[in-house]
Amino acid sequence: MAAEQSERSPLPFEPNKKRQKPPKTTNQPVVKPKESSKDKQKQSTFTKEEMAIPEIVSQRMIRRVAVFCGLPTALGIATLVTSYLLVSFTEIQLPPIAVLLVNMGLFGLGVLGITYGVLSASWDEDRPGNLLGLNEFSTNWGRMIETWRDTQKKNV
Repeated sequence: MAAEQSERSPLPFEPNKKRQKPPKTTNQPVVKPKESSKDKQKQSTFTKEEMAIPEIVSQRMIRRVAVFCGLPTALGIATLVTSYLLVSFTEIQLPPIAVLLVNMGLFGLGVLGITYGVLSASWDEDRPGNLLGLNEFSTNWGRMIETWRDTQKKNV
């Protein structure tokens, strides 16, 4: 599994080279020299275009978030309205805790839908992915976990 992850092809919007952290100094006070804006521009190794998510990928993510977040959220709002109308205009009495739990569940699914919508979209510009995005989700989840682990190792 580790060899498989290290041989993966980089994403189109992934930087080609990694930035090197400056070496840590010990027992010296931190003194920041004043830098001009030209010096700051020279230090940044990646342009905004290199770091940006391609337009086609971001549109794909937005569509998926709209579906996977929008549907449960709309259902949550609809159950609130429906339960109000049932209690107000009919003889049906709904337990308030049932309405609360159903709405919390649907709104919670909406929040999870944001994450799933982004991670289930194909991050490769040339490959649109499938309807549910299960393969893309597992691939992108693995990339995210790998990046977190690499960051943890670097920070230790």
